[in-house]
Amino acid sequence: MIEEIVKNLEWLCKTPSPTGFTGKILQEIRDRFPGVQWRQTKKGTLIGKVEGQGPAQALSCHIDSLGLMVQEIKENGRLGLSMLGGYPMAYVDQENVLVHTLEGKAYEGTVRLEDPAVHASKNAEKNDRTLETMEVVLDYDVKTREDVEKLGILNGDYISLDPRFRRAGDGYIKSRHLDDKASAAILLSLLNHEKDFDHPTFYVVFSCYEEVGHGACGLGLEEIEDFIAVDMGVIGKKLGANEREVSICRKDSSGPYDYNLTKELIDLAREKGLPFATDVYPYYGSDASAARSSGLDARFALIGPGVASSHGYERTHEKGLLATYQLLQAYLEAKKA
Repeated sequence: MIEEIVKNLEWLCKTPSPTGFTGKILQEIRDRFPGVQWRQTKKGTLIGKVEGQGPAQALSCHIDSLGLMVQEIKENGRLGLSMLGGYPMAYVDQENVLVHTLEGKAYEGTVRLEDPAVHASKNAEKNDRTLETMEVVLDYDVKTREDVEKLGILNGDYISLDPRFRRAGDGYIKSRHLDDKASAAILLSLLNHEKDFDHPTFYVVFSCYEEVGHGACGLGLEEIEDFIAVDMGVIGKKLGANEREVSICRKDSSGPYDYNLTKELIDLAREKGLPFATDVYPYYGSDASAARSSGLDARFALIGPGVASSHGYERTHEKGLLATYQLLQAYLEAKKA
């Protein structure tokens, strides 16, 4: 199972999908699972229905990732930047990127300081990394705004970050965009094996605007009983989770999650002997937060594999991925009629 999850994860991480630029990856998901009853909201959220015996449930992840947009094309042929999602710009210093045009072309470049050479600038080390001090330098012979425009690049074009996906050590996985493609990989494997166990009717939700706060708004899933957001588990000071566990969140910035549903998940993790932690996330919102705020009447919970260095070059572990998969399967089995 873990090999399948990791294979899904590598494909997802290597397929660009910054917030608002998710059409290709969502279409590929539909194509890979033609037997699922898919529908797409007007906003773009992809929802799959799997028939079963018992009250309907929903599992949600987000397929959108952090990224950038072209803010301006400078007179010297470099690109000013606008951020997609929230992260320190230092996290993308010297990162390789692709600039995606409306014609479907992708141009390579690098995010860096306007004057990054330590042999030419005394300020390279101490300068703040901000949207005002950083830019994309294209890997093409462009010296003017007109040169860039001839490539078809426009203000507002999407910029995706190189994920640098790799497996390392004794089961660790390092990549950008593990938030939340790790959870998406888990849900895809769950779809692939849903015939192997008894379960109720359930929906899988792949939202595409979570990183800007409104991913799971307007789903129209009024028939469901429970809504579980499957998103990255936070690792940090004052938190108990690590990469080898499934993290069960009891409260985040949007408030506490449903007491009874969260307790059911904790009890299942204990019963199955899964490595898990419970935590309160101090700076966090999820698809469950968005769905709840949009008026969906359900019980809400949040779980996910532990992910270190969130919104940077992230790291998780095969054991955390597998524990999250096993907890979701146990939850669905417990809900069957």
